[in-house]
Amino acid sequence: MQTTVIILICLFILHWYASLFFQSMFHHRYAAHGMFTMSNFWEKAFHIGSFITQGSSYLSPYAYGVMHRLHHAFADTEEDPHSPVIDKDLFAMMWRTRRVYMDIDQEIAVVGEKFKKGVPKWRKFDRFAESRITRLVWVAVYILTFVLLDAPWWLYFLVPIMVLMSPVHGVIVNWYSHKYGYRNYNVKDTSHNLFPVDLLMWGESLHNNHHKFGGRPNFAVKWWEFDPLYPFIWAMDKVKIIRFKNKPATQYM
Repeated sequence: MQTTVIILICLFILHWYASLFFQSMFHHRYAAHGMFTMSNFWEKAFHIGSFITQGSSYLSPYAYGVMHRLHHAFADTEEDPHSPVIDKDLFAMMWRTRRVYMDIDQEIAVVGEKFKKGVPKWRKFDRFAESRITRLVWVAVYILTFVLLDAPWWLYFLVPIMVLMSPVHGVIVNWYSHKYGYRNYNVKDTSHNLFPVDLLMWGESLHNNHHKFGGRPNFAVKWWEFDPLYPFIWAMDKVKIIRFKNKPATQYM
């Protein structure tokens, strides 16, 4: 049993960081903010990588990118897709975020062209990855993995987190990083830096820094802060998987 527990916890940790890697690098820094460019081949590859790692909670890079641009444009106002200032609790915020996301994803939301410009679109793949059948297959895979490994009953509490992995990541940043932590910059919203060294969220919780410098690939600003995703992005630029648009010295080394 001890070996089973270790294996399943390692699989959960792998799922946590792998899914969030694609969400932070591809959905957030690329789709929403266009911090770098990439070829059509790599764009498709990252779509597929997002699907493999996010599984049942796959997010369309298109819908995510548009929604996140709305968040920056209307942070902590009625038009913000997710804000603890507007929503009474995190569950209300998650439900409203889902509604806005679905409207954008189904392309029934009225959104200004500037919020859609340059956001990657692979709608046929999104339809497959987000279909009810596909999501249910992923849920079955998670449960079957636990069953086949004869997991103890108490470890099954990880399954709902795995099923809803992307929304869980989103609520940590969009709720807690707008309520707790410290602020380096007095911006016009409630964004905070949740962790001085953000090892849990691939740098995403350095949220106040990001709201101040929305196009900066490295979310760490102070000497004692660290964005753990940034070295990977920097390395991908070096091997030409991606290409940074701007290269001021303060963004890199």
